[in-house]
Amino acid sequence: MSSLDDAYRFYSEHIFDQEKIALLTKHNLKISGSVPSVMWELFGAILTQRSGTGNTGADLLGWEVKSARNNGSYEYQYHLNTGGEKLREDCTVSHLFCQYSETYKDVMVMAMRGEDLADAYFRKWEPEYLQNYDASVPTQSRRQRFRRSIPRGHVASNGICLLRIENGEMVFKDTDALDALNQELE
Repeated sequence: MSSLDDAYRFYSEHIFDQEKIALLTKHNLKISGSVPSVMWELFGAILTQRSGTGNTGADLLGWEVKSARNNGSYEYQYHLNTGGEKLREDCTVSHLFCQYSETYKDVMVMAMRGEDLADAYFRKWEPEYLQNYDASVPTQSRRQRFRRSIPRGHVASNGICLLRIENGEMVFKDTDALDALNQELE
């Protein structure tokens, strides 16, 4: 059994939780957004077989994990004291993108190397990040957070599909691609 199978099992038990979805529906509460980002990070940890790194930097050893609802973009957030280092790290780690439907029945997991995103995104964002936290600007004029996004379309066109789930069933997995990406990080 591969780590992709283990990740699918986790998804079936904890992300596509049919009992929870039924209760949310019954009580007229929104389903989308009911899975917190840490659950996607755990899903990514099981899928990549990589542990978390702590509070700053990439979510997992060698991997950044992002999730977004279908047709949404993947948001990156950079903080005042750690953002510059994080932007540089994002150029070197791999990125796991989890796209999900409103009810979590459909999930597409794509991967991209940081170096393939660096010029179009991370290096381009660095001057904007520095400007956002410019110490010469009055504190009240500076933003609390620096946020940017990578469009879903860019990931869909340029990423490597690792796992696809349709109607709650795994319909595609690429263990070889995942193994190759993990080997590059070693």
